[in-house]
Amino acid sequence: MRDDTLRELIRTRAEEPERLAETAAARQRRPLLAGRGRLMLIAADHPARGAFSAGGRRMAMADRVDLLDRILLALSRPGVDGVLGTPDLVEDLLLLGALDGKVVIGSMNRGGIPGTAFEIDDRFTAYSADSLVAGNLDGGKMLLRIDPGDPATAATLEGCGNAVNGLAANRLMAMVEPFWVRRDEAGRAVNDLSPDAVIRSIAIAQGLGTTSAYTWLKVPVVAEMERVMTASTLPALLLGGDPGEAPEETYASWQKALRLPTVRGLVVGRTLLYPPHDDVAAAVDTAVSLL
Repeated sequence: MRDDTLRELIRTRAEEPERLAETAAARQRRPLLAGRGRLMLIAADHPARGAFSAGGRRMAMADRVDLLDRILLALSRPGVDGVLGTPDLVEDLLLLGALDGKVVIGSMNRGGIPGTAFEIDDRFTAYSADSLVAGNLDGGKMLLRIDPGDPATAATLEGCGNAVNGLAANRLMAMVEPFWVRRDEAGRAVNDLSPDAVIRSIAIAQGLGTTSAYTWLKVPVVAEMERVMTASTLPALLLGGDPGEAPEETYASWQKALRLPTVRGLVVGRTLLYPPHDDVAAAVDTAVSLL
């Protein structure tokens, strides 16, 4: 990002905050699914939960200007449909003029900070359904972690159900990302990625709310995906995660899962924004080619 662009972004935030709402209202939107019927979204809501690690770099996502540069490059590549982020990030991208004609999904519940005593209490601390409508966005994403040993799960289930209702009432996508959670020997919350656990989480997620008409699932790529994805008829997007040093294996698993009938695309962040050789354009182009 050029120095003058960064200075103007900071100046606008300090001196003309009203321009954020004006820019959002004027944003040019597009249909959720364009001609190919697939979605390729860049996920960048990790820092709002204090999660910065990517590709073996502990604080990779902590530098906001570097992160924005990587997202801007990714959004400029052919075949990238849009972005998933919290209000702070989405508003930076709005002021930078990067979101016209893109699908923009707002991240809603970022309250379950990893490593805290309240981690499973995934409260809605970012976008609400009403603010997504007011902000001229295209949908909302919510994290649903189901820990059978933590009573806070009940409030998260209720919050996600209410969010599904609010989004559906406004005909906006409700992207639900479910995980069944277990505890490791140290008592830490760990997502259970066994096929049966993922199936269980999908079954619960798709039943939230008074209608599933606008509900999409965001699911991990795990073993036995053919069996896992028979658990639902809802459209699903594959989440990318952090591939570490084996991106080729990750891409191969995505490609196989993308052949399944309910899978309609990818929502990928760290894998593409912080690839092993730091070639963001090449990583994004590879992922788009899988679609």
